[in-house]
Amino acid sequence: QVQLQESDPGLVKPSQTLSLTCTVSGGSITTNYYYWSWIRQPPGKGLEWIGFITYSGSTYYSPSLKSRTSISRDTSKNQFTLQPSSVTPEDTAVYYCARDEGTAPVEWGQGTQDTVPS
Repeated sequence: QVQLQESDPGLVKPSQTLSLTCTVSGGSITTNYYYWSWIRQPPGKGLEWIGFITYSGSTYYSPSLKSRTSISRDTSKNQFTLQPSSVTPEDTAVYYCARDEGTAPVEWGQGTQDTVPS
């Protein structure tokens, strides 16, 4: 069982780039067939899948966010990072990182709140 921990986003203003890092312990992000996702939940709304990075470093994104989202990794630190650019107040959400099995997240971080001021 792995543990995942999201970083604190700090203060991000509109039009800036948000940067969130997920630190993984208890397992390697390069383990074969492990996928690592970012998911968010805006206030009063359901969960929204953002994208994932695979054990080999390939990335896949939600079509609605693909144009301004990047997911990368640092295998030496066993971390993966989410960077949506040009944020707006609509990007306000609790952001989660997770490990997937198949298409479903099965192990989650505790989540981190990001609020983009209007």
